[in-house]
Amino acid sequence: MRDLVLLLFCLALGTGLSAQDQYQRMAIESSRAWLDIDYVGDRHIGHRLDIHLPAEGEGPFPIVISVYGSAWFSNNSKATTFSTGLGQKLLAGGFAVVSINHRASSDALFPAQIQDVKAAVRFVRANAPSFDLDPAFIGITGWSSGGHLSALTGNTNGIDSVSTEGETVNIEGSLGKFTDTDSQVDAVVDWYGPTDFLIMDTCGSSFSHDKPKSPESSLIGGPIQENPLKCLLANPIHYATANPPPFLIFHGDQDPLVPLCQSEKLHDQIQRRQAPSELVIVEGGKHGPGVMIEPYYDQMVAFFQKHAMGK
Repeated sequence: MRDLVLLLFCLALGTGLSAQDQYQRMAIESSRAWLDIDYVGDRHIGHRLDIHLPAEGEGPFPIVISVYGSAWFSNNSKATTFSTGLGQKLLAGGFAVVSINHRASSDALFPAQIQDVKAAVRFVRANAPSFDLDPAFIGITGWSSGGHLSALTGNTNGIDSVSTEGETVNIEGSLGKFTDTDSQVDAVVDWYGPTDFLIMDTCGSSFSHDKPKSPESSLIGGPIQENPLKCLLANPIHYATANPPPFLIFHGDQDPLVPLCQSEKLHDQIQRRQAPSELVIVEGGKHGPGVMIEPYYDQMVAFFQKHAMGK
């Protein structure tokens, strides 16, 4: 079942089956790339990241971290940052691109995935001089489940752990050698990420997220409707950092897998906090097709450039 859902999500994204080959060819052609860096130090495939620098220009370069979409089922899909074309656009815009793996839900339940992302941010910030990176600006972007993790990263800037109704979730974690390093990000671009698990089926999804083996149920370790507190703690809209970064959110109004309401709720929640957020609703856009395309990539790059200049 998991393999089938993962295949459906990948096909919806249009990533194709030769992503790794395409990515490796690009890496070979680039003279400034580091591949498969173990950002935790435990040799887990889910704890690897790649760094690419722009082919032109003088560093240090501002940073954008990319988090792939896989329904949280994959621990090794960082190559899709480039097979989708997103990574190339960021490089051309003058950004260093850090594409990261994270543990799959079959490796570990939530909050392992957000702890991985936080550990990757800390590693990049702590080791920035070694890779010609400028830690003054670290943006983050991701699509689908990667959008969820990107939004959660931004909404938990400076939040170590949260207790709700007697249950505590450790967001920051203690992975890697750089636990004293700041994990905050400076800007977020979220591509149609889930934000409120419990309402996905009732607000427009043609895919049943309530089922026991759905991506969200697999992430938290049980059927989502039977575990509302675990869902709450995994939802980006549950968190309100005191230091919110600006958000840019893209979502197709015909998305059959992650309904538009998910981004609308996130956008509304950020605005209620009087934090900067822009929601771009793509008419006719689906789960990837029609949304992750050049005009919106250009808007993403311009958004990151604007906020990088401010830093």
